[in-house]
Amino acid sequence: MADIRRRAAVLGSPIAHSLSPVLHRAAYAELGLDDWSYDRFEVDEAALPGFVEALDPSWAGLSLTMPLKRAIIPLLDEISPTAASVEAVNTVVFTEDGRRVGDNTDIPGMIAALRERGVEKVESAAILGAGATASSALAALAVICAGPVTAYVRSKERGDEMRGWGQRLGVDVRVADWADGARALDAPLAIATTPAGTTDALATGVPERPGILFDVLYDPWPTPLAAAWSARGGAVVGGLDLLVHQALLQVEQMTGRSPAPLAAMRRAGEAALAGR
Repeated sequence: MADIRRRAAVLGSPIAHSLSPVLHRAAYAELGLDDWSYDRFEVDEAALPGFVEALDPSWAGLSLTMPLKRAIIPLLDEISPTAASVEAVNTVVFTEDGRRVGDNTDIPGMIAALRERGVEKVESAAILGAGATASSALAALAVICAGPVTAYVRSKERGDEMRGWGQRLGVDVRVADWADGARALDAPLAIATTPAGTTDALATGVPERPGILFDVLYDPWPTPLAAAWSARGGAVVGGLDLLVHQALLQVEQMTGRSPAPLAAMRRAGEAALAGR
C-alpha cells in the first residue's frame, strides 16, 4: 500500500454515526487517489483549537458537523461569503501556503440535490424547524424561491431568529406556530429540518396532491413523513441526497479534482445505510 501523503477527516461530537468517511473514501477510490485517507474524530468545542493547531502539512481539509460549525470560525484565516451568510462552516481547506479557508457546502448541496430532482424554482416554501439546518435551508431558498417562506417554530425566540435570518438573506420569512405544522405540507416545497421523530405525527396529513418534500434525515429512512409523501405520489428529496451533494463539493475543494464521482458516492452511502 502506498504511503499516506494526504489526509482529511470529519470532526464532531457525536461522530460515530457519520457517513462522511464512506462517501469521501468512495470518491478517493473512484478518482484513483490511493495516497489519500479520510477518518473521523470525536472532537468537541473545547478540544477543537488544540486539534487544529496540531495538524501537520499532510492535511488537506476537514469536514465539520455539529457542534463545530460556528466554533471553527475564529480559527480560520478566511471564510467564503456563503459560509458568512449563515455564520456556519462545514468545510475547511488547508492551502499550500498554510492558510485555513472555510466554506459551507450544505447550502449549494441543498440546491444541487433539489436541481437533481428537477426543482429549479418554486413560488413559495415552508420550513419545519428553526435550527442550524433551517438557516442553511433559508439560504438555499434565497436562490430558488421567488416568494415567501413560512417557518413553523416552537417558540417566539426561534421565530425571531428565523425572521432575522430572512432579513439577512433577503428572504420574506413568515412565522407560524409548530402546532399548525400540517399546513406546511400544502406548500409547493416543504423542507423538514428537525430531528428524527419530530415530524412523524404529520405523516397522516399529507395532501392528496403533494408538491415536493425535502426531508434532511437519512437514518432511519424513509421517515414516516417521507414514506407517506411517496405513497401519495409526491417527489421526495432525502438527507442522503443532501449528504452526497455537500460531500461531493468537499471532495472537489480538498482534492482539486472535478467532477467528483456522484454516482459512486451515492452507491457507497446507500450500501452503508442498508447495512445498519
